[in-house]
Amino acid sequence: MVPLLVWLCDQGQHQAHATSLAAIIAIAGVAAIVFAQDGSVDVRVGATLAVGALVGAPLGARLLAKTDAGRVRIAFGVLQVIVGLVLVLQ
Repeated sequence: MVPLLVWLCDQGQHQAHATSLAAIIAIAGVAAIVFAQDGSVDVRVGATLAVGALVGAPLGARLLAKTDAGRVRIAFGVLQVIVGLVLVLQ
């Protein structure tokens, strides 16, 4: 979503990341409800992840805000390549 926001919506890196994160709230909420209705949610693991996210998200947001947009773009691109390779090689 971030690359499309940068490319098609002419948003800067920081704004695109923030906008994407805001959209994820609704997306994740609806998906979690659907998966929970199907019995696919491990509530204990989900709660543990949520606690970690509540601690890590503000730290990550502050770090992102202080990082140069060019570096954010490069780091995000590298991450996408690594994840793509892992998915292809599995």
